[in-house]
Amino acid sequence: MRMIRFVISFFILTAAFLFTSFSKTDKQADLPNRFLVILGTAQDAGYPQAGCDKACCRPYWDGTEPAHAVVSFAIVDQQAKQYWLFEATPDITAQMHRLQRFSGKADKTPDAVFITHAHTGHYTGLMQFGREAMNANRIPVYALPRMDSFLRNNGPWSQLVKLENISLRKLDTINNVELAKDLAVKTFTVPHRDEFSETAGFMIRCSGKKILFIPDIDKWERWNHDIIPLVQESDFALLDATFYRNGELPGRNMSEIPHPFVEESMKRFAGLSASDKAKIYFIHFNHTNPLVLKKSAAKDSVRAAGFGVAEEGQVIRL
Repeated sequence: MRMIRFVISFFILTAAFLFTSFSKTDKQADLPNRFLVILGTAQDAGYPQAGCDKACCRPYWDGTEPAHAVVSFAIVDQQAKQYWLFEATPDITAQMHRLQRFSGKADKTPDAVFITHAHTGHYTGLMQFGREAMNANRIPVYALPRMDSFLRNNGPWSQLVKLENISLRKLDTINNVELAKDLAVKTFTVPHRDEFSETAGFMIRCSGKKILFIPDIDKWERWNHDIIPLVQESDFALLDATFYRNGELPGRNMSEIPHPFVEESMKRFAGLSASDKAKIYFIHFNHTNPLVLKKSAAKDSVRAAGFGVAEEGQVIRL
């Protein structure tokens, strides 16, 4: 029993070292040359959600809970003064500002943006690169073929392409995108509500570590791949946790918006070793999901089961 407690404590301490957080007082010197920083954890509509004054959003309106930005993260290379952004969210203005202290870039724009799919929280921040805003110059934007076509052929996104504010780069599921030495992105597709585009997931290899990113998927069992080996292969896994449990949206048929409930995912991953469980950080929380809150009994339960809950400002040391 003592040995089991020691092993669990060891993995918790190791995870705490590798997955840290920063505050406004942190300096670049406090972080490694390369790191991944979580810029948002909420579902597409953020927290609080527009038009919501129910119990789930009331803590924000009452001033007891901060707003939470939409899911995004960046990989930062301080020595090269570069950063690569994953998802262009409606909160991109604040997210890019937060990054500026750590990238050291004179030019504040990302060196590339990777988009998973055409649901509003994942690409609409691209508008900030346009003529009415930053008037950026050819920012590389990586997307799968249907997403690429959607941006090229639908306004206002097509204007970003026409005016060369962005430079679209078409992803595929065969070739990796080599961004820098020992930094590459592998793309795969996952089942989701693909009204306007397919949906991507990414496995990022950086400085000898692998980061799995799947913010949206219908259900694990609908995928023609087994998520378990991918978690075991990765060093960190940021996985869809849109809803905590079934029935979270009273009066709505949740089968119409399928996601793996956190309760389902914890059962699926229950047989993993303590070290593999510690790799998993749930992310992409709907405003109804108690994991979106700074503190909740649900969050305590997830952590007690050996899993992590992604937090804005957390850093994965690469």
